Amino acid sequence: MNRRWTKSWPVGMLGAERKARADRLFSANLHRLRVDTPMNRTLWLPALLALLLCPLASAQASTREDVVARGHLLCGVSTGTPGFSSVDGQGRWTGLDVDLCRAVAAATLADAGKVKYFPLADNEAFTALLTGEVDLLSRHSTWTFTRDADLAVNFAGISYYDGQALLVASALNVKNARELKKVRVCSPVGLSSGKNLIDFLDGQKTEYRLVPYDTLDLAIKGFAGQDCDLLSLQQSQLYGLRLGLVDPDSAVILPEIISKEPLGPVVRHGDDSWYDIVKWSLLAMLNAEELGVRSDNIDEMRMSNRLAVKRLLGLVDNGGKSLGLDKEWALRIVAQVGNYGEVFARNFGPDAPLKMERGWNRLWNQGGLHYAPPLR
Repeated sequence: MNRRWTKSWPVGMLGAERKARADRLFSANLHRLRVDTPMNRTLWLPALLALLLCPLASAQASTREDVVARGHLLCGVSTGTPGFSSVDGQGRWTGLDVDLCRAVAAATLADAGKVKYFPLADNEAFTALLTGEVDLLSRHSTWTFTRDADLAVNFAGISYYDGQALLVASALNVKNARELKKVRVCSPVGLSSGKNLIDFLDGQKTEYRLVPYDTLDLAIKGFAGQDCDLLSLQQSQLYGLRLGLVDPDSAVILPEIISKEPLGPVVRHGDDSWYDIVKWSLLAMLNAEELGVRSDNIDEMRMSNRLAVKRLLGLVDNGGKSLGLDKEWALRIVAQVGNYGEVFARNFGPDAPLKMERGWNRLWNQGGLHYAPPLR
């Protein structure tokens, strides 16, 4: 894949500034680098090197202005996760993460189709964001303390409440994790989910043997080939993995959730206006669902007397001005992409291949966790 930085700078102009920035970054994070752990090597060092070696981004630069001048959004997505980001034979991308990119494009460029997608592996995603190769990461990234505190990024909300779960071979004949007695664990090297799983199994006093794999893809193949009995990832990912097996009935997802996995879009530090645009693009979809505004009833809802609906559709006030957008930014998101409920149903619901329950991803007034600040 041919990727370019969004900006390039003459080395001579910025050499001193880059050196000063490198010195500050190194000094500020020296305490992290002294501890040589797999987490530091796989997470912090590549990101630090990216910041030191990439062309220096202007502190005054506006991501929104860059996107508008370029004419399309550069969005980092996963390399293929059913329900979140998948591409078909015609090159069409679909999924919740993809729809969030489309929502940002609708708000910023007035066209949800003006997005260029960059499929990124786990070990390159944050580096691509920090070097400016993408404007936004929307790839089911878990919001954690380490990522929030160690990397120069901001999570712009929670688009999907997930949790780490267990996919086990049906041949084990178990209905829950308490029944696991002896198991072979498919163990991809370097994933944080591995430590969560080991802690859980130790607490359950389950006898296990780790079967290591260099990559997640190899671990999935190992599970499919019955070389190991248990694979643990985000529950939403496991639904897609199970569906992709030659015989989906050969595996079952156990009911236990062993860790919190709040997923959401990610932007770089230093551009609060862009952070606000991405954050409120997500919140606009949530507010629209709560207010009953859908892609198929916008004309009808324009006649509503509810002030909150009028604000959402840009009929009163001009909330877009605070974001550097026009007054119909949120209306376009709903018209071109849909509200959050529509997006969830399209990608995960009963008519989608995954057929997942909304669970935690219902609105707060429907027993879920999604609670959007009001548009006022």
